[in-house]
Amino acid sequence: MARHLITSALPYINGIKHLGNMVGSMLPADVYSRYMRQRGHDVLYICATDEHGTPAELAAKDAGQSVDAFCAEQHDAQKAIYDGFGLAFDHFGRSSSQQNVELTQHFARKLHENGFIEERAIRQVYSNADERFLPDRYIVGTCPHCGYDKARGDQCENCTRVLDPTDLIDARSAISGSSDLEVRETKHLFLLQSKLQGEVEKFIDEAGEEWPTLASSIARKWLTEGLHDRSITRDLDWGVPVPADVWPDLAAEGKVFYVWFDAPIEYIGSTKEWADAAPDGEVRDWKSWWYEADDVRYTEFMAKDNVPFHSVMFPATQLGTREPWKKVDFLKAFNWLNYYGGKFSTSQQRGIFTDAALELLPADYWRYFLIANAPESDDTSFTWELFSSSVNKDLADTLGNFVNRVLSFSRKRFGDEVPAGAEAGEAEAKLGEDIARLLAEYEGHMEALQFRKAAASLRALWSAGNSYLEEKAPWLEIKTDKDAAALTLRTAMNLIHLYSVISEPFIPSSAKAMRGAFDLADDTALWVTQDEAKALSSVPAGTSFTVPPVLFAKITEDDLAAYKDRFGGEE
Repeated sequence: MARHLITSALPYINGIKHLGNMVGSMLPADVYSRYMRQRGHDVLYICATDEHGTPAELAAKDAGQSVDAFCAEQHDAQKAIYDGFGLAFDHFGRSSSQQNVELTQHFARKLHENGFIEERAIRQVYSNADERFLPDRYIVGTCPHCGYDKARGDQCENCTRVLDPTDLIDARSAISGSSDLEVRETKHLFLLQSKLQGEVEKFIDEAGEEWPTLASSIARKWLTEGLHDRSITRDLDWGVPVPADVWPDLAAEGKVFYVWFDAPIEYIGSTKEWADAAPDGEVRDWKSWWYEADDVRYTEFMAKDNVPFHSVMFPATQLGTREPWKKVDFLKAFNWLNYYGGKFSTSQQRGIFTDAALELLPADYWRYFLIANAPESDDTSFTWELFSSSVNKDLADTLGNFVNRVLSFSRKRFGDEVPAGAEAGEAEAKLGEDIARLLAEYEGHMEALQFRKAAASLRALWSAGNSYLEEKAPWLEIKTDKDAAALTLRTAMNLIHLYSVISEPFIPSSAKAMRGAFDLADDTALWVTQDEAKALSSVPAGTSFTVPPVLFAKITEDDLAAYKDRFGGEE
């Protein structure tokens, strides 16, 4: 029994997310959270919408709404989709919450007290057409490193290099499109990361040893290049205000904190939101998860472009407060999920977006495919052909067909109760050994956060049931030995129940339907033991059962053609 704090990268508020966003953070975090809860751990899974910064203002402008109204509406829209995907957040908050405002200002005050924030005069891009200073994301142009012509002033979406607006070639305003830009002097706050480099290096040397290579290599690359002092304020109308008691002049000018300063703090803010939202009579101690939380293991999930901010900038912010804030223990980073050789892109509306995905097929189809093909070691590519093959072979044939034919055949020949039959024999003993071995493999991969390998082990567990059924052939056994056939079916029904438990992190709705087929008192999805005797005896003879509807419908050639026609299917 341990306490596990789990966070996934905050989805931007500016529109519905695509499948690449889903598999790069929120979905694997949910799978891991569900698994750890099943194992009896105390789990807190926190996420939120990231509502500050340029994307929110630009998206609200395009929608013809005020920023606060736009963010409130989009938060609800995104939350509904994540509910549809079965993401079991303990709390899904908002970075614009009062809790996050107060915490962000607290962090800034502590960093200032300790000499890690400095006010500097800088030269910043000013748009004459818009009559305002332009924050970095309000400026677009060509990346000097890779030549991508839609790079933003803070980071290139194509090569992920961090940029300053003045680095861009042929820069223009994202508001008006005007290139009538000039550089003027203004004042901003800087986080003195250079003074914290040694402490961040020590932190990564200790924590990063356990991280996947993708995460640790990105963090170490930043450290090798040297940590630069970074501006943490912007000229925006929407954001966490600079506290007037510390910086009255900047507050009077309406400066707000940079989104990458306040967004990671929202993990803490959202936890406080969770505590503040406790029902009457329930006390939730948010601080015990974040402050002097030595008994907590903290795991973060994110795509590779978010790694620098979470592995370097946020730890630097925490270290600089000189307060005992909980820092990440394990950072699980993902590569890109591409779409037919090109990137999924929110800004370019390329690929399948989560709302459209749920319109087409139930969430479990997507959950299983995405995790089974998670871009862990390298970029992977979504194709409709691969998706339909995975659904049809793994879900419909290997799992769904097994459940349906076992329960249907048993009801037809033995009625609506699990038959007793003969005592377990050599085939059942071998099956038990195989199941115990595969369960150990599956658990090992889940503990190591190796999701593709875990999916392969889960698939192997399903296949073991099919192999057993084919070997025993109860449709033949029943002609000569009714008790032998009953034993086979009883064993297969126990496998179905086992599958309902171990598959729950991947396909929760289907797992619930499988588990609900059996009339078992106080039945839960708590984990099973590797002891094959117990794993294959949780559904005793005489238990009433029903045959659930078909769990997974196959994707037909006509379906495939329609999907490709709607969403595209060319390289």
